[in-house]
Amino acid sequence: MMSSKISTYLTGRYVSFRIYPLSFSEYLTFRKVYTELSDIHMELANYLRLGGFPALHLQKYSFDDAYTIVRDIYNSTIFTDIVRRNTIRKADQLERIVRFVFDNTGRTFSASTISKYLKSENRTIDNETFYSYLTKLENAYIIHRCSRYDVQGKEILKTQEKFYLADPAFRYSVLGYTPYSTAAMLENLIYLELRRRGYDVYVGKLDNMEIDFIAVKQENKLYIQVTREIASPETEQREYGRLLDIRDNYPKYILRTDAFADGNYEGIKTMHIADFLLSDEY
Repeated sequence: MMSSKISTYLTGRYVSFRIYPLSFSEYLTFRKVYTELSDIHMELANYLRLGGFPALHLQKYSFDDAYTIVRDIYNSTIFTDIVRRNTIRKADQLERIVRFVFDNTGRTFSASTISKYLKSENRTIDNETFYSYLTKLENAYIIHRCSRYDVQGKEILKTQEKFYLADPAFRYSVLGYTPYSTAAMLENLIYLELRRRGYDVYVGKLDNMEIDFIAVKQENKLYIQVTREIASPETEQREYGRLLDIRDNYPKYILRTDAFADGNYEGIKTMHIADFLLSDEY
């Protein structure tokens, strides 16, 4: 049963646990047992491409073979859990929306954005149908909704949400791999890891600036900026400056994949993304 059906039929008589694909740590365990483990930072690049579906890591697959397996998972979920269960007549329209969401992972967008996209393909959709499709994709655990949080007003905002994928391999199996997508997929990995660890995760809004993630768990809070690399003083000032403008004492992180000097800058800790994913300090 879908989660919505379970809550309908078993109200008050069940406990729900969300199971995610393999974490980076679990992925490394699979690699060590079933294939071959290399440098941790190199493994991160492989994990980013292949994702965390366990079946992909029981033996060594080529990317083409791995994405064939993921497409089978994707097609089964889309056409069994969504199209058939909800009697959706325009499956091609749903497919176009899925591709749009996959291509815009980690970006804010609205119904008007998707409307313009579909018009460019001589298609139309009303706002209600669009948001209904997004909800169905969430219920089938294809995507996760990430709301925005106003740091100054201390409230959750109801507009300009972001969506992240249940696994990066979904994107690459459907749209193919492109280097420009790496930054968004690195964000996706951090989002999923924070959710695995029990955090509620938001996109931060501070005046006109955006904080990649604000993660909250009971009395704990983290502020996180994710970047593939910092190649110029201007980029460094932008990434660190956003966190320095937050005037509280909760932990703040810059996560990146390029080479950098270890240490912390005015209370902001810089870490390689692979090390953050394996850390037990948060």
